[in-house]
Amino acid sequence: MKITGDHQLIKKINKYLVLDTIRRQFPISRADISARTGLNKATVSALVNELIESSFASETGLGESSGGRKPVMLLFNERAGFAIGVDLGVNYMLAMITDLSGAVVKKKRIDIAELEAGALTDKLKKTIRGLMPHVPASPYGVIGIGIGVPGLVDDQGSVLSAPNLGWTDVPLQSILAEEFGVDVVIDNEANAGALGEKEFGAGRDVSNLLYISVGMGIGAGIILNDTLYRGFSGFSGEVGHMALAQDGPLCGCGNRGCWETFASEKALLVNARAAYDDAADADAAAPNLDTLLSLARQGDPEARRLFADTGRWLGTGIANLVNVFNPELIVIGNRMSLASAWIGEAVYETLDSRSLAFHRSRASVAYSQLGHSSAALGAASMAIQRFFSTMKATWE
Repeated sequence: MKITGDHQLIKKINKYLVLDTIRRQFPISRADISARTGLNKATVSALVNELIESSFASETGLGESSGGRKPVMLLFNERAGFAIGVDLGVNYMLAMITDLSGAVVKKKRIDIAELEAGALTDKLKKTIRGLMPHVPASPYGVIGIGIGVPGLVDDQGSVLSAPNLGWTDVPLQSILAEEFGVDVVIDNEANAGALGEKEFGAGRDVSNLLYISVGMGIGAGIILNDTLYRGFSGFSGEVGHMALAQDGPLCGCGNRGCWETFASEKALLVNARAAYDDAADADAAAPNLDTLLSLARQGDPEARRLFADTGRWLGTGIANLVNVFNPELIVIGNRMSLASAWIGEAVYETLDSRSLAFHRSRASVAYSQLGHSSAALGAASMAIQRFFSTMKATWE
């Protein structure tokens, strides 16, 4: 029995390896799969046939010959199933349908004001339900739902604490799994954003990156050696609560002087409210991010000063992280990335002056290539990965 069990396990691993190679390298021939994986050609051919029968792969035209017959090329069936990814922000919700390669089929963004757990969960359900009719027909249908939330999430998918939402101990995974009857993955939105950028965006070609999510709060997704770093208890990345000033502003976490009280969207709006309340045209300038961006584009000096101040505080915190993690790439994402034109110079100047020279010389700074979609795409990617891991466990 032990030999049989080992044989079945090896086959599952090999089948997943072949599928993953097709997913990431298609169009690709059976011979190239064999060369890349080290599996013999007979094994590859048998496993490819099973993947074709399971609708995960298909054959297409002939490729270039390397001396013999032209090889039949294989494609990954990206539309064998579809995932739903959601970025649940503090003042917005972005939900999308993607195929199995992360291509967006449909997305919907809504503003939110009611943060109470029951009301916001109901809105989340309604938003996901509203996307369901737009899922194309496919062999596997909706394969899972991924949600990125701004808070601490345990390995059961419960939101233990989300100060900016006012949530404590919300069993979000079980609520949504019961509602929709599919696998649901819940994670911190910065982790989701890091995975989105690593899989589809600015981080595709690097192994060590920090994704800094700057919205109403600040969080970080940390990729080390191509793997998401979660920490001992799974709660890494709460960099917004890194203390920058002993007697600074009161933070939602209960402490004072946290990074996000100086450099988040919320901090920017607090400072904007004070600045424009003192201005003669206060009634004409509502202190929200979209208005401030518009004012900055028009050359408004106060708006540009506010963004520059935010950029300096961002650079200060990022410098600390560069000194600790020595990353290849720092990606600034979420809403504040929209202000790159007005925070960028201050971020770079502060980072150059405050980080160690050897660390800074090899670290690049970029803004999200995925715009506002990093976390939602990363959440969909987590659902897709869960689906294939589950499939691997059930393969014969």
